[in-house]
Amino acid sequence: MDSAGAAETDGYQPWSEVTPDAARRLLVAAVETFAARGYHATTTRDIAARAGMSPAALYIHYKTKEELLHRISRIGHDKALEILETAADGPGTPAERLDEAVRSFVLWHAAHHTTARVVQYELDALAPEHRSEIVALRRQSDAAVRRILADGVRSGEFDVPDVPGTTLAVLSLCIDVARWFNVGGQRTPDEVGALYADLVLRMVAAKP
Repeated sequence: MDSAGAAETDGYQPWSEVTPDAARRLLVAAVETFAARGYHATTTRDIAARAGMSPAALYIHYKTKEELLHRISRIGHDKALEILETAADGPGTPAERLDEAVRSFVLWHAAHHTTARVVQYELDALAPEHRSEIVALRRQSDAAVRRILADGVRSGEFDVPDVPGTTLAVLSLCIDVARWFNVGGQRTPDEVGALYADLVLRMVAAKP
């Protein structure tokens, strides 16, 4: 299992934006505990214990368990959006940009699979106002991939009769990596990223 606080092969240092150190330690502990037990089965005492701190110390930095989940989800979705928009707005043909988007998005979900599982699969545990905020970010991620596919259709590189439906399929395929990826498996995060990029390009019938 990966460590939610360790730098991985994509060079991203998880939670470096969270300060002070005690707040970061609690966030990392929350990610690891939510991933192991699920949000609803985790208590604030569990999180504090994993961080090596007292329950009272947790409330200095986070008012509620849900606030912790929201912070985790917001940072994770901001990173996902950054990855996809960087690829969508980058140089190259639509096929090259789609390759970069899928490769980078899958790499992040594999290299940080513990974090990604919490970010992607605990959405329903958020308070309504926080859930709406995260859903808006997910729509922006959807729009970035949709933009690449639409460009490819216009240029003749892609044969995609249903751009919205294909966008959903591509994102779902990438996100699901967080559910099954195992660091002890046969492929590295980079290799999974390359495999999925190739699969998606075949799926949209990109022309050589």
